Amino acid sequence: MKFPEDLFYTKDHEWVKIEGDTATIGITDFAQSELGDIVYIEVDTVGESLDKEEAFGTIEAVKTVSDLFMPISGEVLEFNEEIESTPDIVNKDPYGKGWIVKVKISNPAEKDELLPADKYKELVG
Repeated sequence: MKFPEDLFYTKDHEWVKIEGDTATIGITDFAQSELGDIVYIEVDTVGESLDKEEAFGTIEAVKTVSDLFMPISGEVLEFNEEIESTPDIVNKDPYGKGWIVKVKISNPAEKDELLPADKYKELVG
């Protein structure tokens, strides 16, 4: 299981890559392995400003449907349209081509509440 050091993580198993005032968000390798085969991802919040921990979409696997939660407050700028037609890309490349949304960060201080890779690795054991 991978835990890239350049990313931040949440207890809800989202990852965040921060570049300037933009955050790229996806689900972790652990999350995709727990969900199993991902068959559908819905994000209908593009253009909306959401608070940290608000749901920004849903992810559907063969066995279950789960909400996706904002790891950091901001405006949803973009949805990865490639995963609309090939949602299993999240299973194959969760930290690369399988990103889900990009967000313009509205509260940069919230970054300090995210988990570094070593703390997330401890969380999932």
